[in-house]
Amino acid sequence: MNITVPAQTGHVHIQLSEPDKLHVLHPKSIIAYQGDPQSREDRFMDLAGMYRKKRWIRSILSGPSEFIIGLPAGCSLETVHIEEKSDLLFDFRHVIFFSDGMKLKSVIQKLKNAWITKEFVRMRFSGPGQLGLITAGDVKSIQLQPDRPLYVETGALVAYPENASIQLSVYGNKLASQHMNVQWEIRGSGPVLIQTGSRDTELEEQLQNGGFIRRILREVLPFGGIYIK
Repeated sequence: MNITVPAQTGHVHIQLSEPDKLHVLHPKSIIAYQGDPQSREDRFMDLAGMYRKKRWIRSILSGPSEFIIGLPAGCSLETVHIEEKSDLLFDFRHVIFFSDGMKLKSVIQKLKNAWITKEFVRMRFSGPGQLGLITAGDVKSIQLQPDRPLYVETGALVAYPENASIQLSVYGNKLASQHMNVQWEIRGSGPVLIQTGSRDTELEEQLQNGGFIRRILREVLPFGGIYIK
């Protein structure tokens, strides 16, 4: 299986050789296909998959073929190699495809974790195989340390080891802890995968609309919004 990520964002080009098979969980994201028409087989998802992905259908594509997957604005797709005895628990919403032969198992989260993530189940994939993840920004892998906690914003966490110690937390002094989003405090060993897209709406607004003084002048001066860009 050959996956080409273009320099520009917006799509991913996937090429399958003859023995390859790929399970695509968002079939409508396939915007172009070249190959034998019979090499695509759509099936109904199981009930758990329907609930978590809010989708009824998944597609199995066989090689030789190639196709293009369109990505939402600001998102990227990255493939992760999964070992035979991987213990990573994934937020299933980020999974867009996986290679044939991989095994999936639903793992029920602890109640406190499920409450904040709105997800009662995370998925464990057993390989070997390739997993396609769609994320806001890029995917970054950070190694855990047993004696040094890792703090990750709850919305940025894509996957973590099943045996990791994880709890809701904040960090820093009183002012910092009062003005940050809720964090996961994670300890243990193994990799944690996070999505790196910024969620700071104030930062985005400043980058789009200019600096603080300029924004104040737009609001204070008559017709400031017209003359001050």
